Amino acid sequence: MSLLKSIRAQVAPITPEGYPFIGAFALVSLFLFWLWSPLGWLGTLATAWCAYFFRDPPRVTPVRDGFVVAPADGRVSQVTAAPPPPELDLGSAALPRISIFMSIFDCHMNRSPVSGTVEKIVYRPGRFFNADLDKASADNERNALVIATGDARIAVVQIAGLVARRIVCFARVGQSLGIGERFGLIRFGSRLDVYLPPDAVPLVAVGQTAVAGETLLADLRARGDARAYRAS
Repeated sequence: MSLLKSIRAQVAPITPEGYPFIGAFALVSLFLFWLWSPLGWLGTLATAWCAYFFRDPPRVTPVRDGFVVAPADGRVSQVTAAPPPPELDLGSAALPRISIFMSIFDCHMNRSPVSGTVEKIVYRPGRFFNADLDKASADNERNALVIATGDARIAVVQIAGLVARRIVCFARVGQSLGIGERFGLIRFGSRLDVYLPPDAVPLVAVGQTAVAGETLLADLRARGDARAYRAS
């Protein structure tokens, strides 16, 4: 393998949605170089970060009926029970909810947590509180999907954060999604919530690092007690 091919193999592809932002950062960097060279180098670093932010690396997804995988890279910030957003018509009872917080250094490509059919997509405008706060689920701008998989319905909610100002959703109502398939992204820091069926047992813990399309959040075919965890 040539050196060029080796470098290409190590560099993650960039999602097309990121090119306008990367181009804008690069143009600003050129202007900063014209003003003062040190500012231009800072702009170059910012451009490199922007390219890194919009990376879209390939993932290896476990495929089996009942598997629910992480829809986003980031830190598992909450594993709790909470009522789903009312606009999804999933009832008012609390459901198991797993929240994943994405920092500005995480890959922000969102992937379907299950294989199934998109039953509903609802966008709701809102505030831009820190996405790591509990009230962000109710108050922040969000875009929610309900995916029917087998006899279960899973909700995945894209939530804008403190600096995020654009939620992008590629999916459409009636579309069939494969587990781990890309369905959207959120620009510059945000959070995703996954609502599971009432009897589902989460398989992750708060503080755990999730990898979109790879980390197993739950197994809808399994029954039993929740896993125990130990930090080390």
